[in-house]
Amino acid sequence: MSEAAERLFPAPSLLVRYGDPADVPAHSLLAAVRYHESSPATGALTIDSGFSIWARSPELAQKPGLCELWVTDCPVAHHQDGALRFADDGRFLFGVIEIDEGEAGSIERAAEIAYQRIIDFMAKRPGSQILRYWNYFSRINEGQGDAERYRHFCTGRASGLGDFRVEQLPAATAIGRQDDTPCLQVYWLAASAAGRHIENPRQVSAYRYPRCYGPTSPSFSRAHLLSQGPLLISGTASVVGHESHHVGDLDAQFHETLSNLNSLIQNARRFHDRLPVRFGAQSVLKVYLRHREHLDRVTRLMSALPNTPWIIVGGDICRADLLIEIDGLHQ
Repeated sequence: MSEAAERLFPAPSLLVRYGDPADVPAHSLLAAVRYHESSPATGALTIDSGFSIWARSPELAQKPGLCELWVTDCPVAHHQDGALRFADDGRFLFGVIEIDEGEAGSIERAAEIAYQRIIDFMAKRPGSQILRYWNYFSRINEGQGDAERYRHFCTGRASGLGDFRVEQLPAATAIGRQDDTPCLQVYWLAASAAGRHIENPRQVSAYRYPRCYGPTSPSFSRAHLLSQGPLLISGTASVVGHESHHVGDLDAQFHETLSNLNSLIQNARRFHDRLPVRFGAQSVLKVYLRHREHLDRVTRLMSALPNTPWIIVGGDICRADLLIEIDGLHQ
């Protein structure tokens, strides 16, 4: 690697792992994402995701109360700005906002409010760039055609983002919680070092999807490569070009998803050749699975990724014809 590349991609200073918050010094914990089974996380930015862990990799079998831990090597401070809660260490910022759909009036309006507030908040921090969003809300596939809640969410999100360049959109996930909680939860990661957005050569960029997927194209990139090295991977499923593939075939959808993930890694390696070729012990994956009856099958399929920490949670994919989606971090 050249000296210029060494300066652009120094050693990672952001680590993500599944574990007990008590095992991490409180001053280093940027955020703890909790699941129904998670241990309490005191003294940290705590995000209750609303998901249940259905299964976990063998490496995590002896960690019953695990959380998703975002850890830095600098002291972390915690703050609140109205409805926004956030933590930062001077380089990385992790924030969360939750909007009550009932008070907002609709999922579209809730998304617009959430993103307007995030953008206004980040405008006061011109040295930071948003790298990654997570979006969770219930009944994501409810409604037919353009009346689907996910499509309304996409329209509200785009409105809240305001003027933006599509080529600079962050990575993102949008998944439906399998409950009736009338709340849109958005959390995000920002950093002072921008890095690079990564697209997938096997897929049409989501922001260029044709009209058949709704009046407003989804506003996200396929991944983001931090300037410090880790690859933040958006929710990835069995989509080739812009079309869903292998409808109704769980195994084929899983393998197509892996092909897309591998394609993302290879594309990212064009800019950072020290990024490992395959997922491994330093990677962290989250599998969203629509139907619990598929759990045993997917658990067996995940054996194709030995030594990689992963969890499976119950969640509805943004496309009603897809059964599984995977996101995560790779380094």
